[in-house]
Amino acid sequence: MPFANFKVPAGALTAEQKEQIITRTTDLYAEIFGDGARATTLVLVEEVADAGWGIGGGVLTLAKIQQTPQE
Repeated sequence: MPFANFKVPAGALTAEQKEQIITRTTDLYAEIFGDGARATTLVLVEEVADAGWGIGGGVLTLAKIQQTPQE
């Protein structure tokens, strides 16, 4: 059973964006493992509480992520 776990800041994604992550990840696994894997592919989108994680020794918040310039 293919499995993908995405951890995202709470409130960062809309329901539609979460659905897109699930759909596109499932499509990717089906492309790689064959369409038979589609029915058993599990995609989990977990929301992490604001300031509930960090990077490089610093606390990461949704506000900090939103300030990061997008390429």
